[in-house]
Amino acid sequence: MGEPPLSSVLGGVSLTFTTDLAAVRALVRRCTQEAGLSSQRAIDLVIAVSEVAANTVQHARTAGTLDIWKDADEIICQVTDAGFISDPLAGSRAPQPGETAGYGLWMVNQICDQVDLRSDDTGTTIRMHMNLTDR
Repeated sequence: MGEPPLSSVLGGVSLTFTTDLAAVRALVRRCTQEAGLSSQRAIDLVIAVSEVAANTVQHARTAGTLDIWKDADEIICQVTDAGFISDPLAGSRAPQPGETAGYGLWMVNQICDQVDLRSDDTGTTIRMHMNLTDR
């Protein structure tokens, strides 16, 4: 018996992950297909979500939760973890030449149509939006 289509799951789908980024990528790939995202934009979203999930594994060192849902205009992928990002502008500006960190969130902001980052002492939530139609 196959997995239910995204449209039949109330509120989308959710996955808790610790180190299995292959499962994260597979779920995003499946959801982008169900949502009708173009092939290139689907690949872009898989890369973006995988980068954010990898940051959870590397920096938060806690389990993360991936939630995915869609509406008529966009697909939204949200990664939540117990980590904290102290820089409220993380990812919104390009890393300086010679920096060895900060490229991942910056790339996510370049790929997605909108990225929302919220981080406080309860954890971090990064929400990535991708329009269903090409830009």
